[in-house]
Amino acid sequence: MGLAPQTGGSTVQGPGGEKLRLLPDKQAHAAAEAEANAKAKVRRTVGGADEGQQVDRLATGVTVDAGALTSSSKREKLSEREEREGIIRFEVVNNDGTPKSSILLTGLKNLFQRQLPNMPREYITRLTFDRNAQGLAITQRGYKVVGGIAYRPFPQRQFAEIVFFAISGVYQVNGYGGHLMNHFKMHIKNNWPTIKHFLTYADNYAIGYFKKQGFKREITIPRELWVGYIKDYEGGTLMQCPLIPKVDYLDSREVLRQQREAIITKIRQVSKSHVVHKGLEQFRNAPPGFKMDPKSIPGLRDTGWTPEMDEMLRRPGRGIYFMTMKRLLTELKKNEASWPFIAPVNTDEVTDYLDVIKYPMDLGTMETKLERDQYPDIEGFIADARLIFTNCKAYNHEASQYTRLAIRMEKFLDEILAKLPSYKQERG
Repeated sequence: MGLAPQTGGSTVQGPGGEKLRLLPDKQAHAAAEAEANAKAKVRRTVGGADEGQQVDRLATGVTVDAGALTSSSKREKLSEREEREGIIRFEVVNNDGTPKSSILLTGLKNLFQRQLPNMPREYITRLTFDRNAQGLAITQRGYKVVGGIAYRPFPQRQFAEIVFFAISGVYQVNGYGGHLMNHFKMHIKNNWPTIKHFLTYADNYAIGYFKKQGFKREITIPRELWVGYIKDYEGGTLMQCPLIPKVDYLDSREVLRQQREAIITKIRQVSKSHVVHKGLEQFRNAPPGFKMDPKSIPGLRDTGWTPEMDEMLRRPGRGIYFMTMKRLLTELKKNEASWPFIAPVNTDEVTDYLDVIKYPMDLGTMETKLERDQYPDIEGFIADARLIFTNCKAYNHEASQYTRLAIRMEKFLDEILAKLPSYKQERG
């Protein structure tokens, strides 16, 4: 069977450069595809050079700027895309008596009761519908509430209390939580300009989330501004978050991108570490035992390398528990009850001390041993710490001030160790 010759149409360039004839009804589709391919090629072009060409040049041994290969394309989060497409909306709500507000507040109340089962239901209802409280809800398909915040503003005291915060379980992986918090921050900035901080009580499951959103356990607001104004929850952790006036929280990634570019620009003024040099040819046909002067390696000295750096790398590294032991020692020395144990006992003044105590120990000696890597494991370190307090109780009578201080320090040591996961795991 033959095919009738086609009339009309046009030709376009194929992937390999060959000419292809197109039917008239396919010309529009081909034109659109060609335009898309052209745009894609433009996107792959970085700094005036095609990314593929950069990689090819690097493979053949030509020095290139590796920093230029970094893509700066902005990826849109799922929650941002859904907001842009109208799938979700952010609704400001308060108890003003309107039907819409009543529907949204009821949705928030049901959400909080469902996601916060340990909170009394009546308490949630009362605070959600409190006329002094405000809310911000994420809604879908009309007025279906899938996330929200209930808060109380204290503009005269420059803070707002987040009373409840929850995202419906099935949507927690969609990034709704972070997006809601960013909307909330911008809402506060735009409507309550005197508010500079957030305060909230977080349970153990929520601390990690709030840390990601900029909250810290350190409270810098004067106590007289907030004590008695916010609800104190037993077992909760009070956390604070500052509002930064110059930050657009709904476009924070652009701020971070600009900061990153500024830092990289500064680094390139003093360093050439972003430049990738071709491989060394000297080793290709070198005889056995050939050694090369590091100073002759292109670009090595530009990175700030010195021969002393090699010597540092050859030194034996610290043990895996070194930093843990160093922090423990610092905590022990900072305790106000540690003053008798900082330095060795002066045996010139306490002449019979060595007759009673056969193995003297003190925090200063422990520090010296630690710096000399004489503690191969944490058990030996803890044994020396306990030896200090055991010696003190053995030499002094029970009612002595020194014995009381030793008991306090022993208890303090046990408290620190109880919070040390690696030590608990070993002891477990």
